[in-house]
Amino acid sequence: MDVSGGSGQPRSGNDEPARPQSGPTAPAADGTQPDPAAAATPGTPGPDPRDPQNPAPDGPAAQPPAPEAPAPEPPVHEPETPEPGRGPHVPAHHAAGGPHGTGRGRGPGRPPQRKPEPGGGLLMGRPFGVPVYVAPSWFLVAALITWVFGGQLDRVLPELGAARYLVSLFFAVAFYASVLVHELAHTVAALRFKLPVRRIQLQFFGGVSEIEKEAETPGREFVLAFVGPLLSLVLSGVFYLALLPVEPGTVPGVLLAGLMISNLIVAAFNLLPGLPLDGGRMLRAVVWKITGKPMHGTVAAAWVGRALAVSVLIGLPLLTQSGALGSDAVDNVGMDTVMDALLAAILAAIIWTGAGNSLRMARLREHLPELRARALTRRAVPVPADTPLSEALRRANASGARALVVVDSEGGPVSLVREAAIVGVPEHRRPWVPVSTLAQDLTDGMRVSAELSGEELLDALRANPASEYLVVEETGAIYGVLSAADVERAFVKAMARPS
Repeated sequence: MDVSGGSGQPRSGNDEPARPQSGPTAPAADGTQPDPAAAATPGTPGPDPRDPQNPAPDGPAAQPPAPEAPAPEPPVHEPETPEPGRGPHVPAHHAAGGPHGTGRGRGPGRPPQRKPEPGGGLLMGRPFGVPVYVAPSWFLVAALITWVFGGQLDRVLPELGAARYLVSLFFAVAFYASVLVHELAHTVAALRFKLPVRRIQLQFFGGVSEIEKEAETPGREFVLAFVGPLLSLVLSGVFYLALLPVEPGTVPGVLLAGLMISNLIVAAFNLLPGLPLDGGRMLRAVVWKITGKPMHGTVAAAWVGRALAVSVLIGLPLLTQSGALGSDAVDNVGMDTVMDALLAAILAAIIWTGAGNSLRMARLREHLPELRARALTRRAVPVPADTPLSEALRRANASGARALVVVDSEGGPVSLVREAAIVGVPEHRRPWVPVSTLAQDLTDGMRVSAELSGEELLDALRANPASEYLVVEETGAIYGVLSAADVERAFVKAMARPS
């Protein structure tokens, strides 16, 4: 069974530090402390006055700059509040889901870090540059196949004795090698269509090719789904041709016959027209082509998949009991009947869960266009590197800005003042702490275009994990600062709305 695709769901905001709803600004000229409720730090959550769909209330009046100290003490670097530094995460989606990868933001002078490996079990290799993992559950199913197939060999080749289990283990490995070929067919097709493949994982019931993006057309979707069962059918034919010159009743004959039948079953099962199976993706492509809307295809194929799950749960034990699958009819309830019912329940659960996940991922993609960098960006105020934090906050408060960008003498952005660092500076220290000591140097990955939206925006943030990003116009002018936490909140809000 193959299930593949991509998602753009950001990580929830549970791991970010608590942010105060308002923060102190610089003390007034008369030495009294301003009302904390009337002042805000650049990181204060709230509406952006530039967004016509999200107007901001009138900001507090500008306050006079902090007085010069008669004998200013040197800047004191207070311990900063730990910064989460995690960018939104895009898990690879499918019936069985996928592990989440995270990354740390880069501080000044910190070298770029490699993108973490997806993981998912024992790494077996990288064909076509795609990592192949064997999940721990595979060892369980390999043991089960060895035990069941060994029992069959004892009836066909009793002279093998205990060696039949070695032959059975070889069959289990060969069978999953053919499953890997099935998944590699999906991988090669995806790479040909310029779709990134995160990993291939061999697990309890078959394999999973985790393709991070959707096919652009229904025709490509159909081809991407069909190549897997097609390769399984080809392998079944190859094993059949290899079986012809082999003498029946021998170990090679039994192995080739078993591999031929198993690949035929894999192909037939995956061609069933319900998500998350390949046949369900083919049905989705057909409905997508007819209606012109991929969401309609997903809904139709997912509900067919759920109906298929119910059919497997009820029908498979009945077919086994009636002898329609080639075994003798059974009138009493025994261990074989219990095992058949358990197998049917597991298969039905996998199909039902996969269909539900496909619906959720389609809903996610439907809401992705609502994530626009221009709408989520905070207004920022440019300040020189030696500006005291209290003065920078006063300027931000006066202009309704919610972020600080450190600029050079020519007005070019060089770093971003981190929100978590501002929170960690006590109010009485702020007149003597320059903003440059709280800033993170800008890298190319921390500059994003104001025109980005949807999956392109999430891909840009995922490729360069950080807590804040500089948003620029096409001309290179500063538009503002985008917080990863704001993107996460917007995503959760969009997903809460019905489709």
